[in-house]
Amino acid sequence: MAQGTTKRRSWIIGPLLAGTLLLGGGGALTSCSFVAEDVQSSGSGASGQASKAAESKPAVPEPVAVVTPEADAVEVNPISVPAITVEQGTVESAKLAPVSGGEPVPGELSADGTTWTATGTLAFNTPYALTFTLADANGDTSTQTRKFTTVSTANEANAVMYPQSGSVVGTGQPLELSFSEPVLNKQAVEKAITVTSTSGQVGAFYWISDTKVRYRAEEFWAPQSTITVDMKLLGVDFGNGMIGNFNETASFSTHNNRLAVVDNADKMMRVYIDGQLTRTFPVTLGTEDWPSTIGYHVIMDQHESIPFRAESIGLKPGDEHYYEPVTAHNASRISNGGAFIHEALPSAQPVLGVSNVSHGCIGMSPEGAKYIYDNFDAGDVVQVLNTGYGPMFVWDGFGDWNLPWAEWVSQPKQ
Repeated sequence: MAQGTTKRRSWIIGPLLAGTLLLGGGGALTSCSFVAEDVQSSGSGASGQASKAAESKPAVPEPVAVVTPEADAVEVNPISVPAITVEQGTVESAKLAPVSGGEPVPGELSADGTTWTATGTLAFNTPYALTFTLADANGDTSTQTRKFTTVSTANEANAVMYPQSGSVVGTGQPLELSFSEPVLNKQAVEKAITVTSTSGQVGAFYWISDTKVRYRAEEFWAPQSTITVDMKLLGVDFGNGMIGNFNETASFSTHNNRLAVVDNADKMMRVYIDGQLTRTFPVTLGTEDWPSTIGYHVIMDQHESIPFRAESIGLKPGDEHYYEPVTAHNASRISNGGAFIHEALPSAQPVLGVSNVSHGCIGMSPEGAKYIYDNFDAGDVVQVLNTGYGPMFVWDGFGDWNLPWAEWVSQPKQ
């Protein structure tokens, strides 16, 4: 019985132990399961919260930006306005600055945050970087950079004005602008230049060439008036990729009326100051082979003495009308072709008022030439009559006043 009891107990105990192990194992597994659940719950509490946070943000489209100039653009006009326009988002920040460093270009953000626009001026020949940050509807941000380069130095165009700003000139002086590059877009350039006068005279432009334009009124400028020239050429396209590089306002003034009338009929010069005849001088003009041009001439520059060479008017040694180099005194230039009012050579003094012996110049006595030199200035008018030759051309000095007004204003332009 003992053995049987023992056996029975062992069978009883066996299952009990097994049960205990199972319970223990079960308890251990259950306990581990709880801990795992706690850990998982705790671990998924962080990721779960993030997941819940992520799940709490609705899916939104990414911002779409339209940026000007486009990326990597070159030869960008400095008056172009860099800008960023965003759909499905806003501009959080933007910075436009030279790639090499330097002050950022100021800009302005719209009230709704969807547009940023540069408000400052760009420089020529400069690489720029535009860095901007966009935000979507959830506030998530992204940053981008776009680069571009402005017009190179080789494609800049400028101009020189004559007379210079601040000058006081005669009433016959047209305004002249000489451009560094050919102007193909003439109307665009004219539109960028405004000319006004205190006399209220309105003028018009006339192109001498692709690089030179003149401006005058129908009549001579009023005496004691001021002509103001407002040039807004910065960014103006001259054509062929040439871009104007400046804005400037300049002005010049006129003095009183001074007019010298030279009549070949009697070979005399009559000088009028403010409409009154003040002096009369005998002169010699150009020969039949070298006639003086008629019409209005404008004094261009003056020289107390200046060398004259026959080569300058196309003559060479051995030619019939060739002359050795000489020095002219009290000379006032009236044409690009070499016509001056000047003191005649001693050999020509006896024929003043009698015959013509010059190569197109107006020869005078020492007294007469010095009077013109002392009392006339650039822009004063010299009118030549009755030589039997045509008028001085517009391009040969300032022959502008010889062109009829109707023809002046009707010049075809691009």
